[in-house]
Amino acid sequence: MEAAKTKGVIFGLRSASWSSLKVTKGWTLDGTEVGQKRGHWVTVAASPPTEDAVIATEPLTKEDLVGYLASGCKPKEKWRIGTEHEKFGFEIGTLRPMKYEQIAELLNGLSERFDWDKIMEGENIIGLQQGKQSISLEPGGQFELSGAPLETLHQTCAEVNSHLYQVKAVAEEMGIGFLGIGFQPKWRLEDIPVMPKGRYEIMRNYMPKVGSLGLDMMFRTCTVQVNLDFHSETDMIRKFRAGLALQPIATALFANSPFTEGKPNGFLSMRSQIWTDTDNHRAGMLPFVFDDSFGFEQYVDYALDVPMYFVYRNKKYIDCAGMSFRDFMAGKLPCLPGEYPTLNDWENHLTTIFPEVRLKRYLEMRGADGGPWRRLCALPAFWVGLLYDEVSLQNVLDMTDDWTPGERQMLRNKVPKSGLKTPFRDGLLKHVAQEVVTFAKDGLERRGFKETGFLNEVMEVVNTGVTPAEKLLALYHGKWGQNVDPVFDELLY
Repeated sequence: MEAAKTKGVIFGLRSASWSSLKVTKGWTLDGTEVGQKRGHWVTVAASPPTEDAVIATEPLTKEDLVGYLASGCKPKEKWRIGTEHEKFGFEIGTLRPMKYEQIAELLNGLSERFDWDKIMEGENIIGLQQGKQSISLEPGGQFELSGAPLETLHQTCAEVNSHLYQVKAVAEEMGIGFLGIGFQPKWRLEDIPVMPKGRYEIMRNYMPKVGSLGLDMMFRTCTVQVNLDFHSETDMIRKFRAGLALQPIATALFANSPFTEGKPNGFLSMRSQIWTDTDNHRAGMLPFVFDDSFGFEQYVDYALDVPMYFVYRNKKYIDCAGMSFRDFMAGKLPCLPGEYPTLNDWENHLTTIFPEVRLKRYLEMRGADGGPWRRLCALPAFWVGLLYDEVSLQNVLDMTDDWTPGERQMLRNKVPKSGLKTPFRDGLLKHVAQEVVTFAKDGLERRGFKETGFLNEVMEVVNTGVTPAEKLLALYHGKWGQNVDPVFDELLY
């Protein structure tokens, strides 16, 4: 915010007319945008779908879209850690997924007991907000905490624990439990309830047209991810490249989805595998990030070519699935002819892109399966140690500098099945992962907040070479007698 004010741009919480949004483009030495907005402050809503925007009277330019991303640049002392995680709610008696009615009761209970504000869509409660934290519902009722931007991993882990305590306090009285795993281990797609959210209806109809596994992604997966800041365009590029190169290692370390419909599915991370055939226009390893010409503008070009899902107007989602944001910018969107996008529409569009690392006004690391609470603290610890310490970041970039696009894609393709045992060059991915985890640990040490303990979960995985999924498979074939039901107890929060 402070950095934005100095550039004459405020990203706040209200909607505004974007007719004033003409950027006189200029870049500071570190790549941040400086633009005079014709003397107007500019405000944009913080979290999509943003409230109804004033209809734009003057078209946005590409420079405006680039400037939106560049406005995320922050000095190092303003960098924060934002952690998001999803989990499956289920009836303890039957192991069946929670229905929307039960979820509504849970959300109302959390609101009353722990003072959260309700988020409604029409008559339906679909989420909660408290300060900078929010709780939202994924399409199949997966319960998501989007954490506040925090300074240390101690605060992150405290936030996770507080959230799980609150959810448990209300859910236990209802006979509901929560499961920390990357893919629904027992139930079929048709057994999963559908949440009453407009954007999901649009996605549900569109997904089967663009990939075979999109509905599984929507209804049967859970992830944990961390959102991290950058101070300049150059810093963003370095972190983006390190994040993409190492994302398969994170996928392997956190692999935790080996079961489908009660049986082993042949993968360690089924969740990761599903993304390979969800919608390849909007997912993947983004090889162009490694091009010399890459920067905010090239990401804008990529995002403009990702087909749209929807536009949000008058508290309703308008189905624009498959249409072009470039057409929207020209006032030629078939679902809203003559209308131009606002920056809110751009912000919403950016949330419908799903690569392994995603750029908004921060970077999102998206490669890990959901898991038990210790791993919810370990995932941000892994990436903070690597990306928020300059020495570690440089070590990663040096290590991965000669990896070819083919090698990065090979890791992306093979890791969901073979995890740390994936062959890489002269050895196994496990050996690379050991070095990377050492970089992360050293980076956390240098931060000086005594955060290295949060990596213990990951240290154990690299030291033994056994991923969480392989542990579950050993239990399934051993103690559990080839029955998947005990996983609901094993990974209960």
